[in-house]
Amino acid sequence: FKNAEAPHIRYLSEAECRQLVAACEPDFREIVRAALLTGCRYGELCRMGVASYNVEVCTVSILQSKSGKRRHVALNDEGRALFDEMTIDKKPIDLIFTREDGSQWGHAHQHRRMQAASAVAGISPAVRFHDLRHTYASLLAMNGTELQVIAEALGHASTVVTRRHYAHLAPSYVADQVRAKLPQFGFEKSNVRRLTSGAHEAR
Repeated sequence: FKNAEAPHIRYLSEAECRQLVAACEPDFREIVRAALLTGCRYGELCRMGVASYNVEVCTVSILQSKSGKRRHVALNDEGRALFDEMTIDKKPIDLIFTREDGSQWGHAHQHRRMQAASAVAGISPAVRFHDLRHTYASLLAMNGTELQVIAEALGHASTVVTRRHYAHLAPSYVADQVRAKLPQFGFEKSNVRRLTSGAHEAR
């Protein structure tokens, strides 16, 4: 089918991110913030233990990912503040993100929470948790981050998948390449007058 392989990526604006986070229930809010600040999948965050957070180099390690490979995700200042807050007074074996009663998040607990937060935030259709991962990568791409960096942060085996999903969002990815590679022909300015919309060539 035509355009069958074209990616359909949904991402939130920065304003929508803030609205969604504010609309989340307290115990769910932190894991949503973490997703936006790391690009991690829901399952990766649910399993993430305190030992995965390296305070010295300001990264979180994903030990069990979809690809089966370990990866390290760098944190910005806001990410560091979140993980500092979420790991304080916890043991290395403790989970970083838990439900209000201290139990572990289940594999489907996020669905209702995301729908409820989306409704409160006035975002329609409802945001999926995986859309937060796309948002992380999309905002990086739109701010000029190299695709190789995004691929490593997401845990992609190569930039092929990253390029297919996010290259078009890079503000200068195509434009800079065309302007840099296409030669200047030295054409003189054309003196041909553009026809008005009502003018037609006589036959």
